[in-house]
Amino acid sequence: MADLVTDDPQIAGIIEKETIRQEQGLNLIASENTVSPSVLAAQGSVLTNKYAEGYPSRRYYGGCEFVDQAEDLAIARAKKLFNAPYANVQPHSGSQANMAVYFALLNPGDRILAMDLSHGGHLTHGAPASFSGRLFEFAHYGLTRDTQTIDMDQVATLAETFKPRLIVAGASAYPRIINFQKFADIAASVHALFMVDMAHIAGLVAGGVHPTPVGYADVITSTTHKTLRGPRGGLILGSDDLAAKINSQIFPGIQGGPLMHVIAAKAVAFHEALQPGFARYQQQVVENASVLARGLMNRGYKLVSNGTDNHMVLMDLTDRGLSGKEAEERLGRAGITVNKNTVPNETKGTFVTSGIRIGVPLVTSRGMKPDAVQQIAELICDVLDDAAAVEQVAPAVKDLCRRYPLYSGENA
Repeated sequence: MADLVTDDPQIAGIIEKETIRQEQGLNLIASENTVSPSVLAAQGSVLTNKYAEGYPSRRYYGGCEFVDQAEDLAIARAKKLFNAPYANVQPHSGSQANMAVYFALLNPGDRILAMDLSHGGHLTHGAPASFSGRLFEFAHYGLTRDTQTIDMDQVATLAETFKPRLIVAGASAYPRIINFQKFADIAASVHALFMVDMAHIAGLVAGGVHPTPVGYADVITSTTHKTLRGPRGGLILGSDDLAAKINSQIFPGIQGGPLMHVIAAKAVAFHEALQPGFARYQQQVVENASVLARGLMNRGYKLVSNGTDNHMVLMDLTDRGLSGKEAEERLGRAGITVNKNTVPNETKGTFVTSGIRIGVPLVTSRGMKPDAVQQIAELICDVLDDAAAVEQVAPAVKDLCRRYPLYSGENA
């Protein structure tokens, strides 16, 4: 950093301000986490200099003997972590992992059944603005009106009438356990392939606090950040018989040279996730999310599905006269970062929304336990109850963050 301060003080200043923001604020974005110093070191290493198109031992460039070792380690560790026969660690993102799988298994125009975006699905699950919605024909399932859990009867009915080539399970905003067995059975009944996008829950799966899709899904995609607590990137798991098809769609299909510094950082993250402490961390994530849910509901706030089984909660502010956009901005002024989010049967649209999504992976990484999370719930409710409370809450947020630093003390 010292050289950067001298060579480019503007960027150095921006990084410093972002460091302060992260240290002094409560980041409750469900899709974000904080990586270890070891992951940071690998990602900031000289491996960023190396071009390595192709795969280990089959590169189109010379001088790849050491980056081959790094990628081989990442692959081996990913397979061990998830007990999967095959892994591709090259996708730059979860979206590109999904794109590669679609291209490997389908032809443009083929039918896919996935979760509706407003009910918790992802852009790559058929949103019109996404490549997925532009190139493939989608039908969407959602949540039941009473329990606000995935409507498996609707999934079965749509599978029978729509006849998809591929069924996708997985979400970006769904707080409950996903029953992969039921999805697999429905897919088999209509001779469809079954894909699981576990980007949000990968860490929970690795830690044993969410059922694994391995053994049920034909192919599994994920990110390596979020609950997995690694660098920003993608991952694909599957069976050996799909390896050649998927590999060829990552390279040369949609990507060129892999990001070898990121792959090395993925390897570090997988190694960390294989340690006993990672399972304890994921257990704490689930406990903290449950505490947060109870704290919010005890203050009279409505949650989608009335709780959570995983790392996030979804607040439905419809009956509060408060939009998700307003709630996000108000909490942001107090130093609490969340994101506006659609809720089932959304009426305000994706830019305003009627809810907010709140996750606990990052504050759990900071070492926070139920007492701290209960305090967070109270601070959130104080701000949402009364905009004037921001002035009182902001100092309390900074004090809480000082007690649980990101990169010093026990959490370094």
